[in-house]
Amino acid sequence: MTDEVEHTDPHPKDQSQGTAGEVFLAFLKLGLTSFGGPIAHLGYFRDELVTRRRWLNDSAYADLVALCQFLPGPASSQVGFALGLMRAGWLGALAAFVAFTLPSALVLLVFAMTATNIAGPVGTGALNGLKIVAVAIIAQAVWGMAKNLCPDKERALIAVAAVAVLAFVPGAFGMVGAIVLGAVAGLMLGRGAGTPVGGHVTMPGSRGVALGALVAFFALLALLPLLAGQGQGFAVIDSFYRAGALVFGGGHVVLPLLQAEVVSPGWVSPDDFLAGYGAAQAVPGPLFTFAAYLGAVLGPDPSGMAGAALALGAVFLPGFLLLVGVLPYWDQFRAMARAQSIMQGANAAVVGILGAALYSPVFTSAIGDMRDFALALVCFVLLMAWKAPPWAVVIVAALGGVGLALVG
Repeated sequence: MTDEVEHTDPHPKDQSQGTAGEVFLAFLKLGLTSFGGPIAHLGYFRDELVTRRRWLNDSAYADLVALCQFLPGPASSQVGFALGLMRAGWLGALAAFVAFTLPSALVLLVFAMTATNIAGPVGTGALNGLKIVAVAIIAQAVWGMAKNLCPDKERALIAVAAVAVLAFVPGAFGMVGAIVLGAVAGLMLGRGAGTPVGGHVTMPGSRGVALGALVAFFALLALLPLLAGQGQGFAVIDSFYRAGALVFGGGHVVLPLLQAEVVSPGWVSPDDFLAGYGAAQAVPGPLFTFAAYLGAVLGPDPSGMAGAALALGAVFLPGFLLLVGVLPYWDQFRAMARAQSIMQGANAAVVGILGAALYSPVFTSAIGDMRDFALALVCFVLLMAWKAPPWAVVIVAALGGVGLALVG
């Protein structure tokens, strides 16, 4: 009887009552158990924090999710950061981020520091399987995002145009250009509709803090490229910050952005990049912790633990700055139809960017022959038709890669 009351009570506990320790433990549990990507993470959050703990009600949670899905950045981590902020202030926000991120970041750091020591057909086969599974996972992401973000012929054309832009202007500059062109096209199409909401979300802080966060976001975006020449540490921060600032449409979009930043200049080999991305699918928590792996395996210093810490902090920072900066203005902003149109066009371009990444570097680096392609198809069918969880498909791919190595 008591459980039924807790599950149906529409009135959450007082949001102001909570401690950073309470937030840390709640999100540590989520960081250890939240498999399946950002959409699944949001379901775990709702079950644990809305239904069970009653930190807020469904309407407030839905409004918060809408905001974080609208902004660039890691949506599930942004929601977690905001929930920690609501529950226990700025220390609560920090506790939520650290607890949700740390488990997967540590696992990927250990993988980064041991993968280079793997030898023999079993080890190399497993690593090859991790590269192959990335093909299936990115193909699934492109398929799902295309259905949701390119539902009409105009937005489908924007996605194809983004691929064309990258065909002629590869790298980070081409990606930024494709997103800008997509945003302009979306504004011209004018398909957006304002959705005013009655201010469900209340947060600590003020408009002054929000303005400072927005100034910091744009200032870092402009200044870090100028500082990149002062040392490799600044160059790493610049690259990962820029990638985190441009992630529209989902965590998988970070793949082409990071590839342009770390593989193109030769900091990370294509094989190491794809092996780490495959491993990132098998761990719980946010996909952005892939940055910890990349920071650890960087060719030039800083690498190892220092590189992982720099990369991880830099890739998450822009999303959090934007979140803090937009929160006080969210109701007013989302009521603007033009803002919705701009985002629809940008998101359609992002589908094209991810589609281009599916071909290069993912497919071209991972698929060496028909046997590799067959294993990638098996993984794709497991994800799409059998609805298998990504971590299980990663295990199948690793075992399949070992099998191919042993027979070949």
